[in-house]
Amino acid sequence: MTPSRTLRIFSATAGAALLAACSLQIDAGADADSDQSTTSASSASTTSSSTDGSTDGSAGTARAQLDELTVADDGSLDGYDRDHFPHWSSQGEGCDTREVVLRRDGEDVEVDSDCYPTSGAWTSPYDGETWTDPSDVDIDHMVPLAEAWRSGADEWTDERREEFANDLDGVNLLAVTDNVNQSKSDQAPEDWKPPSEDYWCTYAIQWIDVKHTWELTVERDERTELESMLQRC
Repeated sequence: MTPSRTLRIFSATAGAALLAACSLQIDAGADADSDQSTTSASSASTTSSSTDGSTDGSAGTARAQLDELTVADDGSLDGYDRDHFPHWSSQGEGCDTREVVLRRDGEDVEVDSDCYPTSGAWTSPYDGETWTDPSDVDIDHMVPLAEAWRSGADEWTDERREEFANDLDGVNLLAVTDNVNQSKSDQAPEDWKPPSEDYWCTYAIQWIDVKHTWELTVERDERTELESMLQRC
């Protein structure tokens, strides 16, 4: 800001003080505008979404996690039994893990005194179908128990396997259409993917996250397929 030649001032001292004050305000405003623009640009770049709702940042994290996974052939299923993965454990207040996930993943869910849902709706991300009867919904282990066994869980204790099978902190449990979950069985992404292709990016991100969190191995074909699925992000 510069004083206009037509500006009439009553004292040089007052004019100088006024000029200094205006200059400080303009500089501060410019800095604030600059900071705001930078912040807005940064925010836009970090929240850019892909077509299926996952963010570029999530896909980038998944790629980094995938690079950190140990590539190894699947181990044997010798000795495998679902009983080695105690699941649907009590979560307090009369609820087990399955019931907690049904409440978490459903809409307008109401339960009885035993924590069993009496009403609600569940939309399966695997196929986009919505169900109002909880018996039509399975709780899927994103990384199936048998797949976990083949990729390192065979060396865990039953206590650790129980933690894996009931993990409510991560993304390993998901309410999905029961027959779709049954078609998946214990297959990895190179052999099975959700019917809804729009979910493949998210599915790959979640699968990788579980394997990375629990330090499980990944097969070469599995890794290749996951990389291909991440290309959809």
